[in-house]
Amino acid sequence: MTSTNDIAAAIKAARRTLKLRQADLAAAAGVGLRFLIELEAGKPTAQLGKTMAVLNALGLECDLVSRSAASARRGKP
Repeated sequence: MTSTNDIAAAIKAARRTLKLRQADLAAAAGVGLRFLIELEAGKPTAQLGKTMAVLNALGLECDLVSRSAASARRGKP
């Protein structure tokens, strides 16, 4: 993932897979509904702590890797 839109799409897809409404996920993560709506829209200034709470509520984790390592995993030069 290289953009806020990528993260937003992953969060939205995971929420839909779990058949959660935005309000339900916001409550489970302890964030406001407005925050979640903006996060799923790809807001670039979303707070990291709250974003991590949403990821945790969805059972997702965030791993940071160097671009060169990510490219190698995808088989790109």
